[in-house]
Amino acid sequence: MENSLERSITQKLDLDGYLNKFTSFMAREKSVAMQGDANNHYRYIKALEKVDIPQMPQIPNLDDKLARLSKQGVLHLDEIYHFVKIIYLFNKLKAMELPQPMAGKIAEIEIPQEILNITTYFTDEGDLDPSKDDELFDIQNAVERNKRDIKEVLSSITRSSKLQDYLVDSSIHLINGEEALLVRGGFSSVIKASIIGRSSAGFFYILPDKIKELKDKEAKLLSKKEEIIWRYCKEFSAIMHRWERFLRFLNKEFDIFDHYQARVKFAKAFDYKFILPSKTKDVILQDFAHPALDNPKPINISLKKPIMLVTGVNAGGKTMLLKSILSAVYMSKYLLPFRCDVNRSVVGTFKSIEAIIDDPQSVKNDISTFAGRMLEFSKLFRKKDAIVGVDEIELGTDADEAASLFRVLLDELIKRDITFIVTTHHKRLASLMAGEDSVELVAALYDEEKRRPTYTYLQGSIGKSYAFETAQRYNIPESIVEKAKELYGEDKERLNELIEQSTKLERDMRQKIAKLDTQIKELHRKEEALKETQEKMKEEQRKVLATLENRYNAATKRALSALKEAESAKARQLLNEAHKHKNRAKLKDKDDTKLPEFKVGQKVKYRSHTAEILSIKSKEAFISADGIKMRVPLKELKVLPQNIKTLKPKIKAKADIKVQRSNKASLFIKLLGMRADEAIDALDDFLSNALMHGLSEVEVIHGTGSGVLAKVVSEHLKKHPKVKNFYRMPGNMGVTVVEL
Repeated sequence: MENSLERSITQKLDLDGYLNKFTSFMAREKSVAMQGDANNHYRYIKALEKVDIPQMPQIPNLDDKLARLSKQGVLHLDEIYHFVKIIYLFNKLKAMELPQPMAGKIAEIEIPQEILNITTYFTDEGDLDPSKDDELFDIQNAVERNKRDIKEVLSSITRSSKLQDYLVDSSIHLINGEEALLVRGGFSSVIKASIIGRSSAGFFYILPDKIKELKDKEAKLLSKKEEIIWRYCKEFSAIMHRWERFLRFLNKEFDIFDHYQARVKFAKAFDYKFILPSKTKDVILQDFAHPALDNPKPINISLKKPIMLVTGVNAGGKTMLLKSILSAVYMSKYLLPFRCDVNRSVVGTFKSIEAIIDDPQSVKNDISTFAGRMLEFSKLFRKKDAIVGVDEIELGTDADEAASLFRVLLDELIKRDITFIVTTHHKRLASLMAGEDSVELVAALYDEEKRRPTYTYLQGSIGKSYAFETAQRYNIPESIVEKAKELYGEDKERLNELIEQSTKLERDMRQKIAKLDTQIKELHRKEEALKETQEKMKEEQRKVLATLENRYNAATKRALSALKEAESAKARQLLNEAHKHKNRAKLKDKDDTKLPEFKVGQKVKYRSHTAEILSIKSKEAFISADGIKMRVPLKELKVLPQNIKTLKPKIKAKADIKVQRSNKASLFIKLLGMRADEAIDALDDFLSNALMHGLSEVEVIHGTGSGVLAKVVSEHLKKHPKVKNFYRMPGNMGVTVVEL
C-alpha cells in the first residue's frame, strides 16, 4: 500500500524518470525510502562522498532464502553464493580506509569464522573450487578429458573418407545441446549413429555412437559432481542455519549500504547535492531545478507561512512551482540529491506529502470535478503534519462560491499543522486571503514587451492572469480577443491594470531593496576587512615591540658580561645600546602628546617623589629628588597641584644615601667577609655611584654562608628610596640583582 502511494505522488510530481535513473544505481530493487534516523544516514552518505566505493554485486531479494534457512532448508549453490558475494563486499569495505562514522559502522560488523570458511570454497564465477576436494578435482579433470575426446572423435569422423560423400558440411552443429553432424540419406552404410533431427532441406542431424558413449560417460561424471555439490550445499546450509540471525542482519546492512552508495554515485553522476531536512516547516529554495526539466530556469522561492497562494499568468509556471516545492520536500525527506544552492536552501520536515493536481472527474463513479475535489479535501481532515499542493483550487464550480468555501477550509486545515501551496486564477479568493498573516502571496510574472511568461515569481503580490494575451499568443484571432475584452468590461480591465502596475512597482521596489542589501553586505565586508587589517597591524606592532625588548635584554646581558670581565669603554657602549633598544620598545602613541611647560626651580612629581628642576635641556631635565641629582625625561615629570605643599623627605638613619662621584661605575659589588655595618656603608657608596652614572641594574655579591649578610642587604634595599626592585639571581642565591 505504501509503495503504491509513493508511486502515485511521484507520478503527480513528474519524478518517475528521475527515480528510474536513481534506482539504476542500486544493487537490487527496493523502495527508495530508508528507515531510521535521517541525521545518521546523512552523516554516512557525506562520509562515503570522500572515497571511491567498490562495485556493488547484483543481488536478488533473499528473504525467501532466509526463511528456508530458518526452517533448516537446503539452499542451492547459486543461492549460497549470493550470501558469499555480500560477505565479499563487507570484507572489501573492512580493508578500505573509510572516513568516520562509516569506518566505525563497518568495523562493528564481525563476520563469524564459520561463515568466512564457506567463502573459501567458491571461485570468482560462483562454482565450487575443485582444489578443495580431491574427488571433485578428479571428476573435473575427467570431464575435461572427456570433452577433449569428444572433440577429437568428431574431428576424426569428419575427416573419414568413407563419410565424405554423405557429409553436407564439415561443421559441428549443436542440436538440443548435443554435438551433431549434418549428413545425407544412406549414411547408415558407413557409420553407426542416431538421428536427432532434420534440417529444412531434408538432411539428417546425426549423433555418432562413439560420441554417444562419451556423452553417457560425461553424464555419469556430471551426476557424480552434482552429488558432491549437493553434499556441500547441505553442509553449508546447516552452518548458515546456525547463523541465520546474523545473515538476516547482514542482508539488511547490505540494503542500507546499497541505499548510501546509490545516492552518492547518483549525486556524482549528475552533480546533485544533498539537503538534510530541517526541523522547521520552512521551504526556501535557491537556484532549484526540477529534475524532470531540461535546461530549466532556476527557481528562487521562500515558503515560511502555512499558505502560499500563487496567482498570475496562464502557462507561467504556477503548477511547476507547486510541483517543485513538493518535489524538493519529497527528495529531501528521502535524502535524494537534486540541483540547488545547498548553502542558501532550507527544506522542512513533513510527515506526508499530498498533491491535489489532476481532474478527479469520474463518469464511472458518478463523481464530478468539484465533487472529486471535495472528496480529496475531506481526506485531509484525517491528516496532520503534511504539506499539500492544490492546483487550480476553484476548478469545477462557481468561482465566488468556491472562494468563500476554500477560504474557510484552508483556515481550518492549517490548524492541523498542514502547509498548503495553492494556485488559482480567481482574484476573489486572493483578495479574501491577501490580508491574512498566514498567507504568502506569489505572482507568476509576464513580460509585456515580449508578450510571454518569464517563469519567475514575485512574492508578496497578486498576479494578473493575462488570459487575453495568452489567447493571442496561441493564434486566436485579434478581433475575437477584442470582442472578449469589451464583454469583460472596462472596470475589470482597469482593475487588472492596477494589479499589473502594483506588481511592477513592487518588483522594482524589491529589486532596489536587493541592490541596497548587496551594497550593505559589501560595506560590512569592507568593514570586516578593515578590522582584520587593523588587527594584523596591531599584531605586527606587538611583534616589533617584542623584538626590541629581546634585543634590549640581549644587549644588557652582553654589557653586564663585558663589565664583569673588565670595566671598559666597550662595556659602557653596549649598555647604552641596550638602553636605546629599551627606550624604542617603550614608544607609545601617547608619547606624541604635548608636554606641559616646565621651568627651572619648579617643584614637580617624579614617580612617587617630589623633586625640583635644576636645569632643562631638550626633552630632559636635571632634577634633585630626595637629595639625589639625576637626569630624567620630561615626559616622566608631572605638575604638582598648587594646594600640595612640598615636604622634605624623611630619611631614616639606616638608609642614608651617600652620593659620591667617581671616574667610573661598577655593575657589581662584593661584600664577602665584611661586617654588617661595613657592608651597608659600602653598599650605599656603590648604589650612589651607580645612580650618578645612570645605571638601571646592578648586582650585589654577598654569598650564602650563614645568611646574615644576605638578610642585612635585603633589609637595607627595602628601605632605599631609589631601589625599584631586587631579587636573588636564579641559580645563584649568593647574588642579589638590584633594579634602580
